[in-house]
Amino acid sequence: MSQAACTTQLIAVHGWAGDCRAWQPWAELAASRGWHFSAAERGYGTLPPKQPSWDPQAQQRVVIGHSMGPHLLPAAVWAEATSAVWLASFAAFAPPGRQGRSIRAALQAMGQRISSGDTTAQLRDFFREAAAPFPPSALPLGPLEQGITATGRERLLEDLERLANSAGLPPGYPEGARALIVEAADDRIVHPASRAALRAQLPNAQVWSLEPAGHCLLDPTLAARVVEWIADAQP
Repeated sequence: MSQAACTTQLIAVHGWAGDCRAWQPWAELAASRGWHFSAAERGYGTLPPKQPSWDPQAQQRVVIGHSMGPHLLPAAVWAEATSAVWLASFAAFAPPGRQGRSIRAALQAMGQRISSGDTTAQLRDFFREAAAPFPPSALPLGPLEQGITATGRERLLEDLERLANSAGLPPGYPEGARALIVEAADDRIVHPASRAALRAQLPNAQVWSLEPAGHCLLDPTLAARVVEWIADAQP
């Protein structure tokens, strides 16, 4: 790979119950600009886990994280990022007070269904809410189509705990990083108070609100718009 091809690198991280195949349109757009694109994989289905690292030649290092994706990235990777794109994400998934207690109880109930062997039905219910106001058929392929492995079930449960315990920006998050927050006006997964808390933690971030759009941000123009935002920061 040439020096020019490595000046910008994107690392994308999917959220709970997703997988890296959803990033294919983003990878193609990055490739069309000669950028390096890497996608993390949590490994809920049959795809093996993968944790990308930065190319040492990359000057612009951009993290793109959907939902809990930013909270799955190691601190060492975050520490070297120059920009961050938060897609339907949060700093703390459960806000303080009564609302947060209700959300933690819902996460616990989800975990109980998965532990009892009701994984497929639980994920179908989740994806229906995550896709709304669009039908689940509009979602990209994910681990549910491959089949959730026993190890994948354990990771789903582990990550529900991560969601319940998330309490701020991810460890290693670089102070002063350029940031873009993309919110879904119809998000049924991330509570409005949690979205507001992320904006408060990143007061200098640019904020886009997509409407109509649910948690999975099924907007065919979004990837191109985010790529333009990234390109605008290039020297």
